[in-house]
Amino acid sequence: MNKYVIGLDFGTNSCRSLIVDISDGRELASHVFDYPSGEAGIITNPANPNLARQNPADYLQGMEAVIPAALQKAADADPGFDPRNVIGIGVDTTGSSPMPVNSAGKPLCFQEQFRHNPAAMVWLWKDHTGHAEASQITAKAAQIRPQYLANIGGVYSSEWFWSKLWHLLSEAPDVFENAYSFVEICDWIPAVLTGNTDPDKLKRSVCAAGHKALFNEKWGGLPDRDFLRELAPELADFSHRLYQTAYSAEERVGYLSEEWANKLNLSTNVVVAVGAFDAHMGAVGAGIHPGALVKILGTSTCDIMIVPIDTNLRDIPGVCGVVDGSVMSGYYGIEAGQSAVGDIFLWFVRQLVPDSYGKTVAQKFRRLEVEAARLKPGESGLLALDWNNGNRTVLVDVRLTGLLLGQTLHTRAHEIYRALVEATAFGALKIIDRLEEYGVTVREVIACGGLAIKNPLLMQIYADVIGRPMIVSRSEQTPALGAAIFAAVAAGEEKGGFADISAAQKRMTGFGKVYHPVAGHHNVYRELYQLYTQLHDGFGTTGWSGKMANVMKNLLAIRDRIREGKENA
Repeated sequence: MNKYVIGLDFGTNSCRSLIVDISDGRELASHVFDYPSGEAGIITNPANPNLARQNPADYLQGMEAVIPAALQKAADADPGFDPRNVIGIGVDTTGSSPMPVNSAGKPLCFQEQFRHNPAAMVWLWKDHTGHAEASQITAKAAQIRPQYLANIGGVYSSEWFWSKLWHLLSEAPDVFENAYSFVEICDWIPAVLTGNTDPDKLKRSVCAAGHKALFNEKWGGLPDRDFLRELAPELADFSHRLYQTAYSAEERVGYLSEEWANKLNLSTNVVVAVGAFDAHMGAVGAGIHPGALVKILGTSTCDIMIVPIDTNLRDIPGVCGVVDGSVMSGYYGIEAGQSAVGDIFLWFVRQLVPDSYGKTVAQKFRRLEVEAARLKPGESGLLALDWNNGNRTVLVDVRLTGLLLGQTLHTRAHEIYRALVEATAFGALKIIDRLEEYGVTVREVIACGGLAIKNPLLMQIYADVIGRPMIVSRSEQTPALGAAIFAAVAAGEEKGGFADISAAQKRMTGFGKVYHPVAGHHNVYRELYQLYTQLHDGFGTTGWSGKMANVMKNLLAIRDRIREGKENA
């Protein structure tokens, strides 16, 4: 009798369900729900571009929509499907995306007095309102707790837990005073499904805790109260209402409550796994293994690697954390990433591409890709920095901005588009270089997400720039698939699941197309990457003292050489 698991993937703009047959990894059905609140699900403030919040009611409404719909689709597609054979649910979300809750674990924005207050909602991962607080956390930790910074790349980010909690104190003290605790969405949704949202009892994710909240068992869990008191006395007083234990996603939270079993048309025998962040579960769904870097390509990117726990691993400056068990048990999880990739392309097409390339966004993208594919590396004479939404890795600076260099009165839109794609590839290589500099070998890159599957030009450019094969995951929904894999492991062999993640991956994951680097292209990109590095260090680091006078002329020299056919690029 076939057994099935469900992966729930809560993204930036929508949530989706995925039903998987664990006997062979067949993806039976999926359903997507677009968040109804705000603009594409995001609560914003025109006066403050750093603000990005979400309404947690959208998540509850989404679950009630996507699971029953996917169950019906699965039954329509496979007459043998029986929802009574669903054994587990796994959950991935964005992060760090915490929210203030009361003592029962209910969002404060569900209370009438805070119903329309963004500070009482979910502080979405891309909320940067706490950038000043992040800088102060970094400075104070460097002064009195350097070990806190060593495990998270040396710089604390405005995207992370403590920056947001501290900024809540200054932005909306009334919300802070009424908050019993602050809970990540990846922890709250499994708690909701099992019917126990008590902040003192719900299981917290080590993925969220270790990468975003300075959690480490070596110092007893979260930062100590003396350190927090140095930031703000209120944070020290608040800390006892958080947690000092965290769990990997193979663990069970519990079983589906009767209330949610009835809402979702499932049984109370369904196991619910501990949640984690989308990129980390996406890496598992993509087939991560030692030596492979998984790149989840979307509006932004997250880069994930695993290293066996018995490895003598050095601290890596600029990454988003090295955390025991954050991806899977028995391995350190390493997280890095880029703050904008798909978002850069979409901004360019929406704001700057003329209608001569098409009337719709889709038409413009198709024409740009066709024209850009005809260009050789270096032919445009353009070079860009991919910092339109700041830099996540390796500089960890949200206040950096984008740059386009080399344009002339003859520059065309598709040349700029290719330069932007190349810039994101150079940013990807900068991350790989940092990992290898500190002893983590990257032999291949596994790419997943819509961009990886639908944009062959981007994948070939990435292969040519980084000089390694780009392997595309066969699944288009790797975060949801990863969540489903964790559900199968949390359910355990006694329910027809798996003993560990590796066993589940062998049955449930696979690869699609592989893009191999073209040697001639890679040689040209090595030259361009040197110029990119010059811009990267010159604009992004305080200690740089070089010159820029060569950059424009070197770009022109490369351009002219390629156009004159003096190099087979």
